[in-house]
Amino acid sequence: MDLRRLRYFVAVAEARSVGKAAERLRMAQPPLSVQIRKLEAEVGAPLFRRGTRGMDLTEAGQALLVRASEALALAADGIEAARAVASGRRGRLSVGYMFVLANAMLPRLIPELRRSVPGVDLDFAELSASTREARVLDRSVTVALCMPAINHPEIQVARIGAQRLMLAMPTSSPLARLSSVPMARLHGRPLIALPHPDHGPASSAVVPLLRRHQVVMPIASRVETVHSAMSLVLAGEGFAILPACAQLGAPRGIVFRPLRDATDSLDIAVCWRRDAQSPLIRTFLKCAERVVAGL
Repeated sequence: MDLRRLRYFVAVAEARSVGKAAERLRMAQPPLSVQIRKLEAEVGAPLFRRGTRGMDLTEAGQALLVRASEALALAADGIEAARAVASGRRGRLSVGYMFVLANAMLPRLIPELRRSVPGVDLDFAELSASTREARVLDRSVTVALCMPAINHPEIQVARIGAQRLMLAMPTSSPLARLSSVPMARLHGRPLIALPHPDHGPASSAVVPLLRRHQVVMPIASRVETVHSAMSLVLAGEGFAILPACAQLGAPRGIVFRPLRDATDSLDIAVCWRRDAQSPLIRTFLKCAERVVAGL
């Protein structure tokens, strides 16, 4: 049924006059009368009868009025909902994040997002080096906070900051007494390594760092996540070279020290599908940039 015709019907029912309804609708009276007759033909029953005070609704007309008003209200709500989603005022934003960034960013980012888009439903999912690319590509997350950026032709990347690489070690290590650790002191010490550059973060920056300083660190273990690396460091299995923000989630018994004569860092990036159309992505990006600026 034509919603426009329902709107004409409701106007006549409320005004109890075709002439007054035509004035309210800013149209001529004859075309309005034609539309009411077509609606009656579609329903198969008269909707109005002439009374002493104007147009009265028949029983069929009364039944239709309730539902026609509901239909018009639902249509208006639907249009407003669509406009709100299209403008980024409503909708759902699924945020993926890597553990290394969780403690540094989420406590500030989540309140920032809720202030910026109070009508948007937010959900959050932890990502790992092996899952982050797939989660973005299959749209199970709208945006991903990554370190470093995902390298894939179908994924758009915005680099919003960087974190300096530092040495994570047990508090019992003699190197922990130093305010900064010379790169040469790492030679021969066991390394808890994160995934290969083709599969994830950290090692893509650590490998050239060690090579440039002619330092060899035998790999004691290769793990997928920063918290796994810190667990092995705490157990005394080796040292890890991690971004500075990782120390916010470090367990007691681990200390971080800057690397002397090395300013290498890892990028913080926001990643999303190139074909994604959600206006919430830009809002998220602005919020994330403000949070990173405060780190």
